[in-house]
Amino acid sequence: MDVWETDDEIVYAFDLPGIPKDTVSIEFDHGVLTVSAERERSQEVSADRLYRFERRYGGFSRAIGLPQGVSEDQISARYDNGELEVHVKKPEVEMPHRIQIGNGKAAIGNGKAAIEGKTTKA
Repeated sequence: MDVWETDDEIVYAFDLPGIPKDTVSIEFDHGVLTVSAERERSQEVSADRLYRFERRYGGFSRAIGLPQGVSEDQISARYDNGELEVHVKKPEVEMPHRIQIGNGKAAIGNGKAAIEGKTTKA
């Protein structure tokens, strides 16, 4: 997997040679992007003629934590000739909220003044 960043998005690129598009799955759940796929063995070779077995077959899965604030509608993907690119738009950066300081009197809920009182012994 390769990852790079542009001004507006983060791009995750996967090389998936020989994997059909319909076996690739991209899921997003609770801030985690999961890419999985399966490569099936296309040709059976008898054991007495097999000299070397290096190509991988079977399923794989890769989970990636995305930045906080990313939603499903900010994710897109394209698959072309064995290359998968997943584009994730960067979420808006939340700016700190300024809290105004009152005049020193305690406030209760929605700016209502507190009621002051005294207790007396009966």
